[in-house]
Amino acid sequence: MFKKILIANRGEIAVRVIRACREMGIAAVAVYSDVDRAALHVRKADEAYPIGAPAAAESYLNIPKILDVAARSGANAIHPGYGFLSENAKFAKACVEAGVKFIGPTAEAMNAMGSKTQARQAMEQAGVPIVPGTSRGLESIEQAQQVAARIGYPVMLKAAAGGGGKGMRLVHSPQELKSALEGARSEAERSFGDGEVYIEKAILNPRHIEMQVLADEHGNTVYLGERECSLQRRYQKVVEEAPSPIVDPAMRSRMGEVAVRVAQAAGYTNAGTVEFLVDQERNFYFLEMNTRLQVEHPVTELITGLDLVHLQIRIAAGEQLPLTQEDVKIRGHAIECRVYAEDPDNNYFPSPGKITLLLQPSGPGIRRDSGMYEGWTVPMDYDPLLAKLIGYGTDRKQAISRLTRALNEYFVGGIKTNISLFRRILRHPDFLAAKLDTGFLDRMLKQNSDLKDDAQVDLGKDGSAVEVAVIAAGMFAVLGPAAAGAGERDSGNGAVPNGSRAVSKWKSAAQQEAVR
Repeated sequence: MFKKILIANRGEIAVRVIRACREMGIAAVAVYSDVDRAALHVRKADEAYPIGAPAAAESYLNIPKILDVAARSGANAIHPGYGFLSENAKFAKACVEAGVKFIGPTAEAMNAMGSKTQARQAMEQAGVPIVPGTSRGLESIEQAQQVAARIGYPVMLKAAAGGGGKGMRLVHSPQELKSALEGARSEAERSFGDGEVYIEKAILNPRHIEMQVLADEHGNTVYLGERECSLQRRYQKVVEEAPSPIVDPAMRSRMGEVAVRVAQAAGYTNAGTVEFLVDQERNFYFLEMNTRLQVEHPVTELITGLDLVHLQIRIAAGEQLPLTQEDVKIRGHAIECRVYAEDPDNNYFPSPGKITLLLQPSGPGIRRDSGMYEGWTVPMDYDPLLAKLIGYGTDRKQAISRLTRALNEYFVGGIKTNISLFRRILRHPDFLAAKLDTGFLDRMLKQNSDLKDDAQVDLGKDGSAVEVAVIAAGMFAVLGPAAAGAGERDSGNGAVPNGSRAVSKWKSAAQQEAVR
């Protein structure tokens, strides 16, 4: 087993991996940019090393600097988390050349699945169902027109090296195709340095369902059940749950077997996720494979009882999987909300700044994976993900109830967050009925665009303003009675002497009750 692991990441995922290392008796090494000197992952690690300026290219994406820290610290393995270098085949190869174990798949497996067109070609050969379209980049507008006419509109243009919704265009008619292709190519070139774009049939209002797989270095591969990831905004996942409300055991088995076939076709090892689009008839099609740990991995951990980060580390250390497919059991239901520093009232614009007050939920069935603390300044240089809040229950209804209660306990002061968005989602009739698809959130936001932020109007079951109560309690605790409106003179049984501090009416009432 490894003695020391370097975590080449930041934020909540770095904290998550550091905790796993500590549980396994492994020293954890953090790296940080200049702006992250006081970040939580730096505080939690056993050792921490600076790696440069805030710009990711000069710090978290700088391969030589990270490998230099690995050498200086004596780390014999690197966990990349997600994002940054996690799916960078050059980094995985550089780790091997430097004699450091990369906790993830090989560079060859990454290359096989990193390009969406190459992945489609490999899946065709493996007999995996894929969405009708091209498996190579479009060479001309004429070719695009011919393919679109053959498979039928609407069609989707996608960047071969894409992700996060960049380089994607939904095209409804031939008249839109040329400008859409030019736009997709231009955005793909800017975002990924690769302007290759392919075309496929657009499946309208699909569900986005993914399957978690694990593969060791001894030829063993298992699937750990699916995650429903249909709630998205601008092609970015916002809420995830496991298991999917529409997947029964038979469908899970079919999807899982296909996911295992995908992993084996790529020569895949470690943790990975195979993503599918599912149409309204519950037919599923291979979309892509994410060659890393997913943001939403906690929901799978909760319903299976498995620790994916522990298993990642053990697989990288050469151990065999400690379970077979028959050992994987799904129990209960889990739902995750991604808490971002962004302003719902300003088109979800990032909201960096100092966290002046932090009230975090807890209680039965609640898990928080967080990278923030009170007093920390959220930088503007990186993805605004602050934390993940997960609710677990014996069934979907209980998971929703617990998560709703936890969201009403959650308050982040000093910056804007999207917590109010989740309250709206979790009480929406279609969400409660599991009527989900990738267009759900856009429709909901459009329908409610004239409503105020729920943080201002959300009411508890008894009609009390939950947020107002939370804010008042926090201000009272931090700033004293005057901040909570309790600094008035006593106009009842006696005047407060001049120069003395007013007694809180809350405390006064409690004292009177005690006397009674």
